[in-house]
Amino acid sequence: MKLDELIIGDNKNIQRDIILKIKNLINYKNLEPGDKLPSERMLSEKFEVSRGIVRESIQTLEFYGILESKPQSGTFVANIGVIAMNGMIDDILGLEEQNFKSLVETRILLELKTVKLASLRRSDEDLKHIKAMQDAYEKKVLSGEDAVQEDLLFHLAIAKASRNSTINKFMLTITPQIIIDFGKYHVCDKNQATLGIDEHRAIYEAIKAQNTDLAKQKMKEHFNVLYQYCYNSKSA
Repeated sequence: MKLDELIIGDNKNIQRDIILKIKNLINYKNLEPGDKLPSERMLSEKFEVSRGIVRESIQTLEFYGILESKPQSGTFVANIGVIAMNGMIDDILGLEEQNFKSLVETRILLELKTVKLASLRRSDEDLKHIKAMQDAYEKKVLSGEDAVQEDLLFHLAIAKASRNSTINKFMLTITPQIIIDFGKYHVCDKNQATLGIDEHRAIYEAIKAQNTDLAKQKMKEHFNVLYQYCYNSKSA
């Protein structure tokens, strides 16, 4: 195992420990929905860790709706109730580390729905944005450069066109790890990247025509190679 992987793993363990300590602090002080937590600085000193680790732990609990940060005001317990909060934090701490296969499964299921919504709801501005991302991908591929980031920006443009803020937020959340894993597992070779040009065009044209069934079918075909790689690769 490499040094940076050890550091990342250690930080994850520390973050889990801080999340547990925040949970215990809320219970010990009998904080109720709407009550304010101590500042990041105070928590950092109390738990004897960096403010960065405290901030990441708070952000994780914010993502799951357990805490709520208000600009210039601080961090507050969300209005979900103590029993629900404790159960949710226990579930968060019990989550397994994401693996590549689970990310691929999630992405495929999500995007098959997303592309249908985008076909129904896209505006002319959305089409221009999707086309711009498609062109950026093609330019990189045809010049022989790595185009993983441009590929994912194309898909994020579709997510934005779906007009579903939750889907858009979730796509933004998982995209960085997908970029890392694509590089780690060497998923997309030059032949697949070139094939992706025509596949992107087909998806774009289906969205433009607002043909939801065709858009879903073309997205499914686009993911076929990735799906096969995921289930045939031992590294995933």
